[in-house]
Amino acid sequence: MPVPAFDFSHYYKYDELAGFLQTMVEAYPTLIATETIGKSYEGRDIWIALITNQATGPALEKPGYWIDANTHAGEVTGSAVALYTIHHLLTSYGSDPQVTRLLDEYVVYVLPRITVDGSEKYLTTPHMLRSSVRLYPYEDERDGLQRADVNGDDRILQMRVKDENGAWKVSEKDPRVMRRREPDDFGGTYYSLLPEGLIRNYDGYEIKIAPAPEGLDFNRNYPYMWAPEGEQYGAGDFPLSEPETRAEAEFWRTHRNINGFLTYHTYAAVILRPYSTHGDDAFPVEDLDIYKLIGEKGTELTGYECVSVYDKFRYHPKEVLHGGMDDYCYDHYGWFGFTTELWDAPTAAGVDKKDYIQWGRWHPEEDDLKLMRWNDEKLGGKGFHDWVPFDHPQLGKVEIGGWDTKAVWQNAPAEYLPELCDRHCRFTIAHALMSPRLRLKRVDVAHQGADVYRVVAVLENRGFLPTYTSKKGQERNIVRPIRATLTLPEGGTLVTGPPEQEVGHLEGRANKAFGGFRMPSPTDNQRKVEWVVRAPARSTIHIAAHAERAGTVRRDVTLE
Repeated sequence: MPVPAFDFSHYYKYDELAGFLQTMVEAYPTLIATETIGKSYEGRDIWIALITNQATGPALEKPGYWIDANTHAGEVTGSAVALYTIHHLLTSYGSDPQVTRLLDEYVVYVLPRITVDGSEKYLTTPHMLRSSVRLYPYEDERDGLQRADVNGDDRILQMRVKDENGAWKVSEKDPRVMRRREPDDFGGTYYSLLPEGLIRNYDGYEIKIAPAPEGLDFNRNYPYMWAPEGEQYGAGDFPLSEPETRAEAEFWRTHRNINGFLTYHTYAAVILRPYSTHGDDAFPVEDLDIYKLIGEKGTELTGYECVSVYDKFRYHPKEVLHGGMDDYCYDHYGWFGFTTELWDAPTAAGVDKKDYIQWGRWHPEEDDLKLMRWNDEKLGGKGFHDWVPFDHPQLGKVEIGGWDTKAVWQNAPAEYLPELCDRHCRFTIAHALMSPRLRLKRVDVAHQGADVYRVVAVLENRGFLPTYTSKKGQERNIVRPIRATLTLPEGGTLVTGPPEQEVGHLEGRANKAFGGFRMPSPTDNQRKVEWVVRAPARSTIHIAAHAERAGTVRRDVTLE
């Protein structure tokens, strides 16, 4: 069944997303299966795709890789990349050697949207919200300015209000641009900037800015260094308190074959790596080296710099973020993974931000003028809405306008999606292929006389990463050792060696990726297992080996 080209023209609502997955299953039933990992707060199914060639073995007997998106409701560019990745893997199987190897020997788990409730509200109303639609931390709306579409144009933009003590003024170079008033500015026309909205219980004097009624942040709800609301905004009632994050964590618990992950967010055009709470000295040295090496591959394929959250992506220089998904997955499971902040309007406009966070607080006027030129020349002016006078029912004369945050800042305009999706899809393919991969390199059978045979099996890790994934995984003792099993034919007995042997772990190529005086053994990725058996000639023994994160191998051997 042929499938159409991927539709980049818009962002998929919930029913479209579910329909897309069903279409892929109908077209490629041997390469993709779908299941639900749980229900959302409002009762929607949370869908996941399991992508692998089912003819080459079950998903849990292969090394796994995790992709998710839309941890935050409005960051729908992430779900577009996740869905495109599914489409690309399925339609490229058999023609692209990398994709074919990936699906034959590995499994890719794709959760294209975690915030199924929040994203639906985001895509079908003018409203913006962080993650869940559940009212939090208060069970009712608070007094103050609440964001709302007051002029009925199906957008929530900004309001500028003339105020002789206002902190903003109109740029002399472009009347659409608002510039900060200089500390020594007096005698001009100044404005206060506010979100478009209505003031709940307005007393006619003070304008309070009300907290967002839906203040949950799923990416503050994971167990690693979780902190309560008083210390970390959006944290939730306790770690994994939300049905969405709990369902995701339960899937991870029962799918022990995962080695790496990529979680998609927006925006900043940067690849982030742990930790959010500590500097790089918190890493095992070997893991930091590998993180940097994989990050370099990400930069090569996407053009995005790879940086530590703690070093270059803190919202406040004296504060850290608690309860993040990427910190939890690395520190608890030992997975190598990244948070990619997709898209960035200033970068697309040619602005050199220098600092990913501080640019938003303060930047030169020329950067705003570049953005306006980009909007006019590349977007046909659709990204910015001119300031239009409006009689506000509470504030009187205001002007409403500003950037269309949803369509231009928080997410990529549709024309930018094809290249963006392709570049980031290719990074996840390369990253997934770095997983460990168990192979039964050879089996030697030596006849010892009569009906006695010596059997030697050599197991090998063909992958880049070790079978324990990372030093953190080894430190946590989270990955069970490889087990090798011998099954005898009827009438056969073991002379020496137990039928099941614990092999330990195998290194990959990662520990050989860097030079130095201490050279590792070239065979530390192999292990010999042997038995002596008594069995009839020309009978068959069965050898199997299972590595949780490197796969399962089997072979039947005839005793000659």
